[in-house]
Amino acid sequence: MKAIAKIHTDFPTKFGIPRQSGLVESLTATVIFEPEYRNPDIVRGLEDYSHIWLIWEFSAVKKQGWHPTVRPPKLGGNIRKGVFATRSPFRPNPIGLSAVKLEKIEITPNLGPVIHISGADLMDGTPIYDIKPYLPQADCHPEAGGGFTESIEYVLLNVDFPADLLNLIPQNQQETVIKVLEQDPRPSYQNNPHRIYGMPFGDFDIRFSVDGQQLT
Repeated sequence: MKAIAKIHTDFPTKFGIPRQSGLVESLTATVIFEPEYRNPDIVRGLEDYSHIWLIWEFSAVKKQGWHPTVRPPKLGGNIRKGVFATRSPFRPNPIGLSAVKLEKIEITPNLGPVIHISGADLMDGTPIYDIKPYLPQADCHPEAGGGFTESIEYVLLNVDFPADLLNLIPQNQQETVIKVLEQDPRPSYQNNPHRIYGMPFGDFDIRFSVDGQQLT
């Protein structure tokens, strides 16, 4: 297989990226096709769908190989699960799968069709292998069981972001930054209230600390 496109997001590194697609709905991104696929016919009819699947590569970690068991961060990093019982990037084939909202498709003179999406959980420059429409009658299973994730309590952090700093960020990105920080970008097993973390986001380097449920 070869990549058909790359995604462009505000995350130059994997730190800070939401752990699943759709957790931060306001997080926008664009999918730009490789030159040989910049034919508008390739997306004909895709605009009729509200959501799409992206099949992509964990390109940042593929050289690290795979492991039969992994330690999910949400379990504290000390309990092992089989790799196929998790969404760990350390897989025999480093393939990712994300369901994202399709905002619009723009036909451009130089790049061909550009797909605008929201709710993505991908690093900037991630290779995209395929795009498929999301079918609610087939892909949505409200009765599905969530395995070990059902025992995990997801609590949003309280974010204290001083107004004079927040206003340095473009207004249309401020809410998104807050929501990303609310998800707690740290690994679950790190809880040092004195540690300063850094999260690149777009043109900014955001530094923060976390004490209990308070992120500053």
